[in-house]
Amino acid sequence: MNILIIGSGGREHAFARQIMQSDKCKSLFVAPGNAGTASIANNLNLAVDDFKGIEKAILEHDINMVVVGPELPLVKGITNYIKGKNNLKHVKVIGPDKKAAQLEGSKAFAKDFMERYNIPTAAYKAFTKETVDQGEAFLETLHAPYVLKADGLAAGKGVLIIDSLAQAKKEFRAMLMEEMFGEASNTVVIEEFLTGIELSVFVLTDGENYKILPNAKDYKRIGEGDTGLNTGGMGAISPVPFATDELIKKVEDRIVKPTIKGIQEENMDFVGFIFLGLMINDAGDPYMIEYNVRMGDPESEVVLPRIQTDLVEMFEASASHRLNEIEVKIDTQSAATVMLVSGGYPTDYEKGKLIEGIDSVRDSIVYHAGTILKDGDVLTNGGRVIAVTSLADTFQEAIKKSYQNVDKITFDRMYYRSDIGTDLL
Repeated sequence: MNILIIGSGGREHAFARQIMQSDKCKSLFVAPGNAGTASIANNLNLAVDDFKGIEKAILEHDINMVVVGPELPLVKGITNYIKGKNNLKHVKVIGPDKKAAQLEGSKAFAKDFMERYNIPTAAYKAFTKETVDQGEAFLETLHAPYVLKADGLAAGKGVLIIDSLAQAKKEFRAMLMEEMFGEASNTVVIEEFLTGIELSVFVLTDGENYKILPNAKDYKRIGEGDTGLNTGGMGAISPVPFATDELIKKVEDRIVKPTIKGIQEENMDFVGFIFLGLMINDAGDPYMIEYNVRMGDPESEVVLPRIQTDLVEMFEASASHRLNEIEVKIDTQSAATVMLVSGGYPTDYEKGKLIEGIDSVRDSIVYHAGTILKDGDVLTNGGRVIAVTSLADTFQEAIKKSYQNVDKITFDRMYYRSDIGTDLL
């Protein structure tokens, strides 16, 4: 079959690499793609939310399946658009409908959903410009640190964690009254700060059946020792050593099953990935921080290489609502990825820097994230540029291998964290 992947990051390169290994894939297209996808697939110069352009491409290239990578087109309703067109009804879409995508598109919607289905999460309340005074009063009932979340999509940067009550009130007011995150902060969720260790669990579902995929831990802060600004992710490990069978069973019983129940009861059309962002407290109990309705990035770069079952077969089974018939085989090896980013990221950075040394990498996978091909050269084209992933018998060996290969790659002002995974030792 002919398959189209929507997106341009490391996640989409990871999807492309897995899909190209399937005998079921005849031709692969990526819109808009990057320099990495260009080497194994056909890039199409389309924005991820250019639905009319995507429709035209589906018809022109006789596309049978669309795999949606990022959240933006899902929240804008790409699945509804494709399924609502008579000329596209034959196309299988891997990605939930607009209603289900609100689990990621609106923090308030997601928290209310968790409350309705008794999914353990932090205490919270949502506020708007009209209720800013009540929001400040609610902050006074909580203990530091204070968590402020822009309700809408803010490219992973709409969450503030603040130690001072006075500063929290100031930032809360700025989010609402000064539109710090644009429309994303028209509503702001204030929630209780949960302590513990973070864990990401991934589920593939057809809306009724589900498969729990490899878990992972990513590293969000720009600085060593988890300091500095939040980013889209500076690296990841899979599986996570503390994610025992007992813990994953708790996650399944307390979070996955009620989530699937809620999806069914609320008539959501959900074919695709659910990303559970969890906090595991000191007692070993999982709490939901947030939902994503797609695979994570850079988690995809450690989760997908460990899936041994044909990914296209898994997607076909999901789209046909027979995921229960598929056995998902997982590689027992550990995977570790290190993200190379542009100097200045996650604030201001320059693009167009020449990347050298990729061909020197041995025994690791190089996933392109923010790259572009120009006159035969690979140039930087984003904040997060390259992810270097390695597989080994232990995560320590995998990390070591990734860092050995990171040293072979260079571009002007390249930065990476040198402490990925050290907190798990």
